[in-house]
Amino acid sequence: MHDYTFSSFAEILGIVPLRHIADPHLHYLLTDSRKLIYPESTVFFSISSKNKNADQFLLPLYEKGVRSFVTSKPLTDHELEKFPEANILLVTDVLSALQQVTSFHRKKFNYPVVGITGSNGKTIIKEWLYNILQQKINVLRSPKSFNSQVGVPLSVWQMSDIHELAIIEAGISQPGEMELLERIIKPDVGIFTFAGDAHASGFTGFEQKINEKLTLFKNSKVLIYCADEKTLHHEIVAFKKEHPSLTLFSWGSMPGCTLQILRQGKTITETYIKCIYGKDSFDLNIPFNEEASVHNALTCTCLLLEMGYDYLKIQGVISELKPLEMRLELKQGINNCSIINDSYSSDINSLHIALDFLLQQQQHLFKTVILSDMLQTGKPSSELYKIIARSIRQKNITKFIGIGPEISLHGSYFDEINETLFFPSTNEFLEKFPLLKFDNESILLKGARLFEFERISHVFEEKKHETVLEIDLKALRHNLSFYRSLLQKNVKLMAMVKAFSYGTGSFEIANLLQHAAVEYLAVAYADEGVQLRRAGIRLPIMVMNTEEAGFENVLAYNLEPELYSFRITKAFVDFLKKRKIENYPVHIKLDTGMHRLGFEGSDAVELIGLLKQSTQLNIRSVFSHLASSDNEEHDEFTNEQAHIFKKTADTIEKAIGYDFIRHIANTSAIHRHPNLQMDMVRLGIGLYGVDANPAIQKQLQNVATLRTTISQIKTIAKGESVGYSRKGMAVKETSIATVRIGYADGYPRSLGNGKGKMLIGGKLAPVMGNVCMDMTMLDITGIAAEEGQDVIVFGEDLPVANIAHLAETIVYEMLTGISERVRRIYFE
Repeated sequence: MHDYTFSSFAEILGIVPLRHIADPHLHYLLTDSRKLIYPESTVFFSISSKNKNADQFLLPLYEKGVRSFVTSKPLTDHELEKFPEANILLVTDVLSALQQVTSFHRKKFNYPVVGITGSNGKTIIKEWLYNILQQKINVLRSPKSFNSQVGVPLSVWQMSDIHELAIIEAGISQPGEMELLERIIKPDVGIFTFAGDAHASGFTGFEQKINEKLTLFKNSKVLIYCADEKTLHHEIVAFKKEHPSLTLFSWGSMPGCTLQILRQGKTITETYIKCIYGKDSFDLNIPFNEEASVHNALTCTCLLLEMGYDYLKIQGVISELKPLEMRLELKQGINNCSIINDSYSSDINSLHIALDFLLQQQQHLFKTVILSDMLQTGKPSSELYKIIARSIRQKNITKFIGIGPEISLHGSYFDEINETLFFPSTNEFLEKFPLLKFDNESILLKGARLFEFERISHVFEEKKHETVLEIDLKALRHNLSFYRSLLQKNVKLMAMVKAFSYGTGSFEIANLLQHAAVEYLAVAYADEGVQLRRAGIRLPIMVMNTEEAGFENVLAYNLEPELYSFRITKAFVDFLKKRKIENYPVHIKLDTGMHRLGFEGSDAVELIGLLKQSTQLNIRSVFSHLASSDNEEHDEFTNEQAHIFKKTADTIEKAIGYDFIRHIANTSAIHRHPNLQMDMVRLGIGLYGVDANPAIQKQLQNVATLRTTISQIKTIAKGESVGYSRKGMAVKETSIATVRIGYADGYPRSLGNGKGKMLIGGKLAPVMGNVCMDMTMLDITGIAAEEGQDVIVFGEDLPVANIAHLAETIVYEMLTGISERVRRIYFE
């Protein structure tokens, strides 16, 4: 435990507390109110952003037992009365205060710190090094991808006397940020992973971005990097001249590299390297063949050499590297269970993250945790499992299952949990599995690799075919944050989750949006809203295509209907009258030129008369839909729509005597017509990673990846045909791969006969012949492939927009057309 008190924090920051009632020992730094575990020993840093006022969480945290706060909000005497026992530090900049505290903490430790930066590969390299080095010494590393201005301080705060080495990653998005992180990390050894491409958003150029990142190493002793990246090499050599005490450890094919790569060969799954280090040569067998993984493995090799590992040891650990599942996966399970599989790591930090993710899942009332022994944490078992048990209790977990001899030995710590079971091994749990009851619950699987929890995941999962749509929840969060950053102050956000969230999922997406505190959700039909309510979604939900058959569900599940015609409005008013209900929230749709649904301008007088006499209705919002906000050619029409909308909305507000939310901006309008953001915007396809504006598209992350596998590979002779109607004719000897996806899965028939392409091993393979109902054939001539291998239908390297273009359709149709028989896997 860290030996800091509230007085310590005041002294470190050099300020007099606004209020100092007591002097508690503070072990935990909190920046996210949702992640509170130990209130009495926690200090909350109230870090606000453009779209989040963190000071709104001061009182709720105080009511949960937190007594120590760092804020930039000057509190009045009246406000202070609400916090009679609080200790409060008033600072100018809360983030700077957090960084100052953790910078002070870093200086207390003399063991080596490795700092990692680069465009990508940071987390993979960090985790591989951790897994290798942890076998000999106690290593601290950044949790997950905690590499930001907030994440780095929280990572460094984990440093303690039990560790012998720390590995901290750092990422930046703006000039000047790395200077701040360098003061906190102070790395002895630096690793620059990839320089990346020339795209340097937020920087004047590629070289500036490299030099900003190099700032991390201005006081380091050694810097490891790949000299084959010529621009990076050039900038590092220049950086070395300014910092002569820095030793460069380069690797690459160029003569003079510290680790020179003489030659390499590849198979479908492996890469063989011949290299020279000093006067010695040795071989490496890297169990990957893609360039990024080979690059990461060689970077790890350099650090091991720098730390004095011998060649034989290095050869052994590098050959045993395994792909890292750096994600929590959410899958459908047996008996209507949701399974969260986190095989990423097994430590306290990652457990807390996984528990937070479990609690986001509102679709089930009951929450279950299955946890293995935690290995090599550096803490005595008695202390470790007390901490874990307390975390489990505070999260109100319904059922806890411990697997392993150590956790079983300390099972009494978990007695206060409603239901507990313990098994000495994974085998014994699986033997008893048929006798255990799991039904309608969210289940977190969190196990050290030694315990092979993938076997447990396998028995829990629903069996469906191997074509899956992977949904990256972190990317979806990123896209949400990006569009939020474009909003003017106090503008609300409605997220469109209609049509199965554009094909990506239902409650799984809504859970994330609820956790991210969007103000509204929108669905097409009441049935979609019912499903969300049954899954525990509490946000206001607007139903866009209201129908009389859905009125009962609208009322029963507290949904808010869109009223778009006199017929549907009068019917809903009559429905409410019969149930003696007043002031029910509704949304009025105006047709300003889309000519789909809505009241037209000429309807205004009659509409106002109806609204004024209908005390059953409370107008929550008035809105309209832009027909072509993404197209500059139609900007005049867009502005005319906006003019009609504002005029009609003003007339309605004046007549009914109270205000309401106004919204007309969709995804494209958020950035193309910021003057039309009004009170709220409706974010649709952009949330899922697609925007018509190329500049905006570069800022978004890919959310959905559709992948399948190869069922069979065969070779056919020249003149033979492939598929129905013999549409695919071989003009030469041809290798054919049949993959497990067809038009019943949502892969359009229009992509047959060479129009469509899929990625196999990073290479494009065209569709050959007609697309079948459940299968598609690909021409893989010249592509190394094997049966069972993954195939990318669309994703990061093959954007869904490209596939939609080839299919002569739009992204919306591609995404919403993915059949529900295709398994959705959600990860974060």
